[in-house]
This record gives sequence, structure tokens and C-alpha cells, in this order.
Amino acid sequence: MPRIWKFGDSVNTDDILPGKFAPFMAGEDVFQTFAFHYIRPEFAAEVRPGDLLIGGRNWGLGSSREYAPAALKKLQVGGIIAPSFARIHYRNLLNLGIPAFEADLTNVLEDGDEVSLDMASGELRRGSEVFYLPPAPEFLREALAEGSILAFYKKYQRFPGEAPADSGPTSS
Repeated sequence: MPRIWKFGDSVNTDDILPGKFAPFMAGEDVFQTFAFHYIRPEFAAEVRPGDLLIGGRNWGLGSSREYAPAALKKLQVGGIIAPSFARIHYRNLLNLGIPAFEADLTNVLEDGDEVSLDMASGELRRGSEVFYLPPAPEFLREALAEGSILAFYKKYQRFPGEAPADSGPTSS
């Protein structure tokens, strides 16, 4: 069952993946091992696929470096819930297929809480408690089913939410 990893306000992209480790970001498949290196050094070794991150306001501010969300993708983070996101980082998360929900659960959920999340309904459960997140839009669920917006595009030659291209005029 996914667990909660709780963070505070203003977690920036250097907190997520410190720029000091930039030499490891090109060509090496180890950069994700430095995720949250200075603020949660145990994170990369202990996070499990599907775990959820709870953040405070302004999650992902700072540099728009895509390696920060890419590290979370490689670690198979199941999603991020925060009251607000830096817009470019938010879009990078969605582009990579990482669900990002704008909701404030910082006073409700704690580190290590075991939860389940239904993407379609936005239901987050902790035991018998249910919290409602804004449900993921259909286009995002389509992208997530393929792994990312790019993977969806490569498979269908269109973006999630777009109608399939017309195959041309029909003959009567």
C-alpha cells in the first residue's frame, strides 16, 4: 500500500534534485538516487513505487529543470498533493505522467500513513477516512495509462484529450 512522504512549504527543484549533482544527470541512470539528498537523505533508498508526496505551498518553485520531476518518475512516485505548485514544474510533472493534485492535506496526513488513491474519483483513503481530491482530468488519465503525455503521443500521434485525426473525407 502506498505511503505518505510529507514535506513543507516551498520545496524547490534544488531540494528535489540538487544542482550539485548535475554531472550525474547526463547519460547516467543514477541521478534519481540524489532525490531530496539534503532534506530527506533516506528518500531515494526507501521510497516505494506508488508512494505519494504531500507538500506545502509553492511545490516545485525555482529552476524549471526537468531532472527534478524525472527523478521522481524514475523512483515511481505515485503522485504529489500540495495546495499550490510552480506552474512550469506542475506541467513537467504532468508531461512525465506524475499526477499532481492541488489540495491541502498537510494538516491531515503524516509521514508513513498508508493510503490508497483512486485517480478517476479523486478519493484518497487512509483506513476508514476518505479525503476528496480534485479528480484527475480525463486527458491526464489517458496519458497516465500510457505512462506519460509523450508516450501517449508516440502511440496515438495525438495528444491526450484531442480527437483522433480525421482519416479524410468519406465517400457517399
